[in-house]
Amino acid sequence: MRRGIGTWFRQQVLRWFIPGLRVKRWLLLMIVGMAFIGLGIGYVQVQIYRQAEVPEIFYYLTLQFLERWVRAVLVGGVGLAAFGYGFYRFNRSIMESVRGADNQPLIDKLWDQRIGSRGPRVVAIGGGHGLSALLRGLKQHTSNITAIVTVADDGGSSGRLRRELGVLPPGDFRMCIAALASEESLVAQLFQYRFGSGEGLSGHSFGNLFIAALAELTGSFEKALLESSKVLVTKGRIVPSTLQDVTLCAELRDLAAEQMAATVNGNAPALSLVRGESSIGKTGYPIERVWLEPGDPPAYPEAVRAILEADLIVMGPGSLFTSVMPNLLVPGIAQALKQARAVRVYVANVATERGETDHFTLSDHVAAIEGHIGSGLIDVVIANNHVAVDFQPPQGVDIIQPEPTLPNSSAKVVQADVADDEFPWRHDPAKLAAAVLKLLAH
Repeated sequence: MRRGIGTWFRQQVLRWFIPGLRVKRWLLLMIVGMAFIGLGIGYVQVQIYRQAEVPEIFYYLTLQFLERWVRAVLVGGVGLAAFGYGFYRFNRSIMESVRGADNQPLIDKLWDQRIGSRGPRVVAIGGGHGLSALLRGLKQHTSNITAIVTVADDGGSSGRLRRELGVLPPGDFRMCIAALASEESLVAQLFQYRFGSGEGLSGHSFGNLFIAALAELTGSFEKALLESSKVLVTKGRIVPSTLQDVTLCAELRDLAAEQMAATVNGNAPALSLVRGESSIGKTGYPIERVWLEPGDPPAYPEAVRAILEADLIVMGPGSLFTSVMPNLLVPGIAQALKQARAVRVYVANVATERGETDHFTLSDHVAAIEGHIGSGLIDVVIANNHVAVDFQPPQGVDIIQPEPTLPNSSAKVVQADVADDEFPWRHDPAKLAAAVLKLLAH
């Protein structure tokens, strides 16, 4: 609701009921000041009128042939009309100059800023496309958002910059910054732009290069994130779970070796080790467990503070082992989750992910998290319960069916329609944000 009655209502709220704007007191002071200026000029004019000799023409120019009250009404009306028109044109010029590329009315921007800043404090933990989808929905309801993002990515453009420049992988941070941008402007599109050719540039995202350059310019990755967020005017903060250079490792069930061992001497299971986030999902073997090297990276203080002060903590959606789990494996993050007073929510994926969660059920997802960081850290699990009847998932992908209860877990399952209508194996940002924030009402 951006026009008509909705806009008028927001105008009244902003002008009279929202503290902090402090417009009306200064407008009133201006009017009083102008009144005193007019009164002073009037005193001078009266003195001149009573004592000075003036030509007869002034008798007609000052409308002395009319009653005084008629003169007062006429002069006052002209003055009021001139002031009103001038104020209208001045106000319109200011509004047009500060409108963004989306041409959003200033009153709507003020509404978003004032109401959004009083919204619930939400912490979103994860990485990749899943986290950015959640953030895109949340920013419509609150500006008190803290996205805690994994630093374990070592593939693609992020991996190259990490190896060549020694910076933390910027890819997931870039997507979160773009998702939280106040406007889907040309700058936000530029931030997501990926070079398709060029020696050394092919495969790199502009935003990744921008963040890496700012990290060198400002001297720290966290300052680079802050300045990048200012450029895109984000509604919220994006912080890393740790500033430590970590490697995600996984233990996989090597099915071929397991079959051979069982045939030869009956020994099973056979496990193999994989290092590097980008390599974990390529083998196709089931993941037994994941961990970080080094195993005790210090948590980023702002991330811990955000968790402890949050009204709502959301883990996921996203790749279970390579986006969500790396954050939870940071000891300080897990400890903060244990101490948090907020509602702790896990958003289950709509579908399984090839090479990572093949054939996983909803219970399997929750069991994997609690098996790594301990039980009792998830209060609510949001599971999608709506799939189009004629929908055929991509090959190798299974839709995750909701379950009324979870064995061996105290988490409560909340079912909701959170799937994208166009791509039913993904989350819809608006639906997901509504389902998540609805938990605060209970």
